[in-house]
This record gives sequence, structure tokens and C-alpha cells, in this order.
Amino acid sequence: MRKITENEWNLVRVHGRTNGKRPITLFYSGSAVECNVKAANLAVKVNAGYEYCDIWLTVLIDGAVVSRQMLAPGEQMITVFRRMNPDKVKNVRIVRETEAIPDDTMHYLQILDFETDGEFCGVAKRPISIEFIGDSITTGEGTYGAKGEEDWIPMFFSAYHNYAYMTAEALKADYRVISKGGWGIYSGWDNNVTCSIPKVYSKVCGLLPGSANEAVGAQEEYDFAANPVDLVVLHLGTNDFSAFTQNAWVDPASGITYKQNLLADGTPEPESKKRFLNAAVEALKDIRSKNPHAPILWIYGMLGDGLKPLILEAISLYRRETGDNQISYLDLPNTTDETVGSRFHPGYPAHKEAVKVLIPEIRKILGK
Repeated sequence: MRKITENEWNLVRVHGRTNGKRPITLFYSGSAVECNVKAANLAVKVNAGYEYCDIWLTVLIDGAVVSRQMLAPGEQMITVFRRMNPDKVKNVRIVRETEAIPDDTMHYLQILDFETDGEFCGVAKRPISIEFIGDSITTGEGTYGAKGEEDWIPMFFSAYHNYAYMTAEALKADYRVISKGGWGIYSGWDNNVTCSIPKVYSKVCGLLPGSANEAVGAQEEYDFAANPVDLVVLHLGTNDFSAFTQNAWVDPASGITYKQNLLADGTPEPESKKRFLNAAVEALKDIRSKNPHAPILWIYGMLGDGLKPLILEAISLYRRETGDNQISYLDLPNTTDETVGSRFHPGYPAHKEAVKVLIPEIRKILGK
């Protein structure tokens, strides 16, 4: 076994938002390193850190999951495969399962090195590239664990057991994810207006605070021009709708109270409606400015469609203001008693149902 050379490092593909530096920091759920290896044995050295929210890692070989594990804090060598056919090239993908955790300032996962007794080969770039923007549904919350489990722990999350990974695999696409459970367009599920994905969209991983995260590039501007995508899939709105039924949130820094409200008939009151529409239109403008040539597809409905009228209105307003018609909307199947997973979230069966609807729509949009 030997450490790989600098030339072999250049053959490793990184998926997900990163600052392009080594050691490779995997920030978001679904971020990964991929390599083709002709060897009998392969190991990867990782560095994991966390205080309370453990990090999970999954290994896929030739597209099949061969291991899924919780990492211990600190540096560790993980055997990826052992005693396989040394003459056969294996495609290896090492995936971060756990979403980014803003509240755990010690939370990180880095790929430090590889060791092998063989050689690395190049990994071809796939013909399509997609960016998925979302919340807990996009991070796969609830796709592991029994129905009725309510513990909020990373064991019940999966970056590959969900619609984003399955869609990308079916389309033979590269993809990246920017998502965070509980966050929305205007606010989080609890009316917290700092929990807004558009507010951190321009950064590599802007939702991670602290000097340690800053040191590994989380707060750097992401280079969209160097990493263009063919399609942006926006899957937000579920938490914005929840905010209408939750208590007010008070900003501890300013003392200002924030609350989205409903009228007696159950529809959003005018000011609340205006706040969401403004945030949604501005978010679409920002996505377009950073992805000038990619169609935008807004998907919604896996946990109810209460905000659908406002989403459609926001899309209509955006089209009128910009003249941009490269944006569309798609209903996803609602989660049922048969397809629900743990934590009352869409289970793996619900994600498979969503993929059945999403794949033909993407093929129609891209003409492929």
C-alpha cells in the first residue's frame, strides 16, 4: 500500500461545493469524492469533527452501496475495499451523508489522503450537470429509520437514498446540493428569517459560521462560472408554509419579532404574502444571475402543497419583471401513509415516486 501521487490526485473528481483546495472539505449532504481505481485494495484517510451531531459517510462501488458508517471524531483510515480483482477498474464514490450543521461549530468532514496497491484512472465528466437547492427533503431526512422514529439524528438522513441522487443517477448527471433542513425561501419553519437559503446561496457554504469553517473556505464566494450547471432544481417552500402555523420568532440581536400570519379563511394575510413573494422573486433573480444559461425548475408538494398558489404567483411575477421564461413548476406526489419514513418525512418510497415524475420533466426541459 502506498499514498497516491500528485498526478493521481488530479484524477480524483470532487462533487459538491468546495473551494478547490486540499484537504478536500465536504460541506453539504451529497458532496463526495469519486475515483476510478485499478487495484486489489483501497483505503481513504478522513478527518471528522463534531461536538454533538455525528457525521455519516457512505461508500459506493460501481454505483452500489457497500458501507454506511458513523465516523469517530478525528483522523482515521477507512478501508474502502480489500482483496478485490486487481485487474478490474472500480468506480468509487465516497459520500457525505450528513447535512451541514450551523449550530455545531466543530462540525466538518475532510478527505486527507488515499492509499492503494494499484493505480488511479481518470473519471469522465458526465454529460449533464444539475444543482439541487432544498431543505430536509433534499438532504434525505427520514429516508432511514422506522416509521414513527422522532429523534433528530443524522442516522435517519441519507444523501443517496433520496430523489436528488436517484434523479442524477438515472440521467447520468453530475450534481451538487445546497440544502438545510428547516430552512426556506423567506424564513425557516419557525419564522426565523436568518434561516433562508437565498441569503447564503452565493457562498461555498455560507450557513456555516465560525473561524474554523471560514479557514476551510465556507464563507468564500462560490465560483459559479467555473462550475456551470445545465439545470437548477429548486425545492423550497415547505418550511415557509410551516411558518404560518408556528409561533413568532424574536431576533435576539435586534429584538424584532417576525411572524407569518393567516387570515380567518386560512389564506396568507397581505403583508405576509408580500414578504414571501418578494423573497421568492429576489431568490429567482439571484439564481438566474449566477446561472445565466440554466433553466430553473421549481418542484414542490412532497409534504403538502399549501404554498403552491404563492409559488406560482412568485414565478409569474418573476417572469413579468424579467422576461425570463426559462423557469417552470412541477408538482411532486404527496407523501402518504404508505410512503412516509421516519421523523414524519418522506421515506425512500416517497422519493422513488418523486423521481418517476421528475425524470421525464427534466428530459423534456433539457431536450435530452
